[in-house]
Amino acid sequence: MLKEMILKAVINGREIETSSGKTILEGARDSGVDIPTLCFDSRVKASASCRLCSVNVKGRRLPVAACAQKLEPGMEITTNSSDLDSMRKTILDLVVSENPTAECLRCEEIGTCELHALTKRYGAKPGRFHGALSGETSKDTNPFIFRDYSQCILCYRCTAVCGELEQAHAIVPAGRGFGSRIAAAFDSGLLESSCTFCGQCIQTCPTGALMDRKMLGQAKASEVTKVKTVCPYCGTGCGLNLHVAKNKVIGTTPDWDSPAGEGSLCVKGQFATDFINSKDRLETPLIRRNGVLTKATWDEAYDLIAEKFTQIKEESGPNSFTFWTSARATTESNYIMQKFARAVIGTNNVDNCSRT
Repeated sequence: MLKEMILKAVINGREIETSSGKTILEGARDSGVDIPTLCFDSRVKASASCRLCSVNVKGRRLPVAACAQKLEPGMEITTNSSDLDSMRKTILDLVVSENPTAECLRCEEIGTCELHALTKRYGAKPGRFHGALSGETSKDTNPFIFRDYSQCILCYRCTAVCGELEQAHAIVPAGRGFGSRIAAAFDSGLLESSCTFCGQCIQTCPTGALMDRKMLGQAKASEVTKVKTVCPYCGTGCGLNLHVAKNKVIGTTPDWDSPAGEGSLCVKGQFATDFINSKDRLETPLIRRNGVLTKATWDEAYDLIAEKFTQIKEESGPNSFTFWTSARATTESNYIMQKFARAVIGTNNVDNCSRT
């Protein structure tokens, strides 16, 4: 087995040790040193476009982007100084001057967005510079993702995650200069694109440009409690956080610490929890009596199932049954199903959807 190469460097006067091949940003974060970022998402290739993570390296005349610069042995790095703070404030002044987002729905309803957390940290405000607004609220009518490109800062995190991580390529950078924008193919809506509605563009967006449409208008961020759980739709076991307000589940966000999904969800895990509060949701079993479905207790339902299964087995034999299980269910559920088929019913007619 190859021994992992350890690299030593100095950050803010303190010697650190980290794995060889990491960037300055990765090494700093591994050592508990905070470096601000805006265009960076660790799951995709660093673009170094916002330059907010710039740091000073001894022996170099100009600051370097920590997200893209590899850490080298013996490197001496300074992550905070008056010059760096001034540069970061200027960058943020430029960003918010083109995107005056005083009323940010994301901050108000979901929690402080990355952009406004940073502007507060560095005291940046609109008005220092003047430029063209980057876009308008999209008229996209899809039921899942709200697109307000007047708040887009063109960091391209959404397009990188969509293309590199999800391999969907549903949204891409388009236009040039003040005409730059994020667009689906042929400027169509997401429903007409290759979008799978995984919601990863929402999760990586550092502003209110992309949001969960179903969560909008449901509650203020201060009213929401997050409850960590596991997605119920299949056996993969992706982790998610239920957003609960006023005793009602209003939406979900991924659990980034989940080993199964690592922050990724499918369309059902991301958007399909509104069934919890649906008026059409069945709350009790239904039994057909005189041709009409009527409410019943669980004991009545189980007794009826057992009675019908016994009747069919006696009249037609155990091989009149076939049991299908799901590859998306848990191993335990599939085991119980085949055990019930073989030990209780007495048939080996058991199959699984993964075979097809």
